[in-house]
Amino acid sequence: MTGHVVDLDAAVERWTDVLLEHGYCVIPELFPRETIAALDADLADDFRDTPFCKGGFYGARTKRFGRLLVRSLLARDIVQHQLILGIVRRVLAPWCDTIQLNLTQGLALHPGAPPQLTHRDQDMWRGAIGETEYLVNVMWPFTRYTRVNGATVVWPESHGRRALDPQAPTGEFAVELEPGSALLFLGSTLHGAGGNSSGEVRRGAIVSYCLGWLKPYENQWLAYPPDVAREFSPELAALVGYQQHRPNLGNYEGQCPSVLLRRDVPHRFAATDALRPDQEELVAQFVREQDWPGHAAAA
Repeated sequence: MTGHVVDLDAAVERWTDVLLEHGYCVIPELFPRETIAALDADLADDFRDTPFCKGGFYGARTKRFGRLLVRSLLARDIVQHQLILGIVRRVLAPWCDTIQLNLTQGLALHPGAPPQLTHRDQDMWRGAIGETEYLVNVMWPFTRYTRVNGATVVWPESHGRRALDPQAPTGEFAVELEPGSALLFLGSTLHGAGGNSSGEVRRGAIVSYCLGWLKPYENQWLAYPPDVAREFSPELAALVGYQQHRPNLGNYEGQCPSVLLRRDVPHRFAATDALRPDQEELVAQFVREQDWPGHAAAA
């Protein structure tokens, strides 16, 4: 697979099964190396000029920056890879009406960077553990990821209800990756960046998707305000938050926030229901059964 999946539905089903069984999967050759090298080149100034992080979790020998969709047009390709989006939607569909982009982040692990604290990304939200999957992460390496230069360490089958186990899991290993391939893992999967004991910088990107009703890690509306998102495709604009999550979540003046991407935004709007089909039927039945003097006028 090099950016094109012949039987998309079958591939989505197969890789989703692997991801849900093990908590992670590695999909090889999703993009040509040349495409990933071009994306890396687009971000070269950001990798050079971004200051090192502050804090023990981010890492003092690590550089991170977001807003990749405005830093390189190629970032839009990795964010919207159809196989990835199909897997994410299949995994998260039981708990949401729509998915959203949680973050895009460039990441450079410099020589001497220590291992990262092991963690589960779902812990950024204080929801129920072991019942809900909140997000799916995708690691895109720009350089080769090896055990020596700090490849992500994953604990297989540490996800789902196993996140409730009182004993620490075993079996962890560094997931070595080639540019063009992708590492997917669940928000409930225990993981952490490895230490970089090499003399090279390990560069790549993290793209994360979460349930559409959560507050995302990266504030998408600040990262991509209407003047920016107006240039996105409707599908990409929806991913960064210009869509409602039924019922009525994330609305603007009672409308889907995508109205802000129009060239002629009205000054006033009519608040309009955005309901799931079951809710629409419930409301319709309620309205039909009303019998009071002001009913006709109010309806």
